Amino acid sequence: MQKTRARRVGALILGLALVGAACGGDDEGADTTAAPATEAPATEAPATEAPAAGGELEGMKGTTPKGAEVSEEWLQKVSDFWVSIGNEPLEDFNYAGEAYDAAIVIALAVEKAGTDGAKHADEIVGITKDGEKCTTFADCLAIIQAGGDPDYDGISGPHEFNGNGEPLQGSYAMLEFGADNRITEESNNNLIQAEAPESAIVALGTTTATREGDGQLKIGSLLPETGNLAFLGAPEYAGLEYAINEINAAGGVLGKEVLYSQGDSGDTTTDIASQTADRLISENVDAIVGAASSGVTLTVIDKITAAGITMFSPANTSPKLSDYPDDNLYFRNAPADGLQGAVVANQIVEDGNASAYILNLDDAYGNGIAAVVKNVLEAAGVEVKGVKAYDPAAASFDAEVADLVAADPDAVVLISFDEGSRILRVAVESGIGPKVKNWYGTDGNMGNALGENFDAGK
Repeated sequence: MQKTRARRVGALILGLALVGAACGGDDEGADTTAAPATEAPATEAPATEAPAAGGELEGMKGTTPKGAEVSEEWLQKVSDFWVSIGNEPLEDFNYAGEAYDAAIVIALAVEKAGTDGAKHADEIVGITKDGEKCTTFADCLAIIQAGGDPDYDGISGPHEFNGNGEPLQGSYAMLEFGADNRITEESNNNLIQAEAPESAIVALGTTTATREGDGQLKIGSLLPETGNLAFLGAPEYAGLEYAINEINAAGGVLGKEVLYSQGDSGDTTTDIASQTADRLISENVDAIVGAASSGVTLTVIDKITAAGITMFSPANTSPKLSDYPDDNLYFRNAPADGLQGAVVANQIVEDGNASAYILNLDDAYGNGIAAVVKNVLEAAGVEVKGVKAYDPAAASFDAEVADLVAADPDAVVLISFDEGSRILRVAVESGIGPKVKNWYGTDGNMGNALGENFDAGK
């Protein structure tokens, strides 16, 4: 795969390629082209004039993690299963594949270790690499039972974990809003591959935890049923529960059915995650899938790992978790922000912007990715005119947008969740929205829901 070299972020260098269509799994033979440089708009509306109504988000770009291309057949099976157990049909499948893969990897690690106790964590990294390729639980299980070593390539991608239990590679779509304030279909195919170099590889760790198992794997979930990431809850629960259903249909783990206990993570404004973690620990679960939010994970990771319980997130991206002292019990199959931050920054550079301003929500996700973007931009010679962290629960974002207007950058980086639509509305009203300046977002706010919320005035 042809790649252009990204700017250095500490010890991290990323290889990038822009391909014409979304690719899935291992596709080393895919035709690729280097990401093209584009010119910034030649003219801009005066900062004091609001743009004409309609298409206010047109031209805004941003990244979203995009794993392996998932077949319509698999998505339909997950959706049908979800409805069959009494739920409403899924509206999207965000992180469903990652949640599914988390359960599969945990189950295979327990089978390989021969115990549902803490020591199964030592097998998780090995399940994702350096063995005999397999793509289903049943096939991987057969390899283990035959005395072999499986290399699981899942629904969300080939995994290939680093020694610290996180992916060494990631795929991202560079999305763009059209005149209808919705993501264009064409931009869904703008796929960028990012890989960590050999210098980022760390040695495989092992846990010191001594928690004993009882011979029957029990998985708990810590996912957003409520809170500002609740829109991710249904597809994550569906993917996880569908995996457990498949595992049990294939004979279970250690010869027994896998048990499951559902739990809500809420968000960082509540104590729901802590309460759920306490309950799951008291129920003697062996592994917890979640949380979705890095900030939420950081509030409960200490008590979960101290109990000798594996924690596996399908969506965490904060760099703080890469070297967190988790006794080698924490894993994630969503790539860390070091990859995505460089992808965003390099797009800003490729688009010819000489200056930028970064506006990010004040949490582990927002602050982490903002730091990466800033470092990459400055290393590339782009002037960063300001970095502003905001409270996502604030009643108003007038002051933040006023600072942005005063800075007058060529490009604006918005790292947000649902509140991003409110920030954009204030920016448009102040004459500095995407029609006037070059705006870039990240996975938290890059989706059609942002356009829908904007149009609805939310």
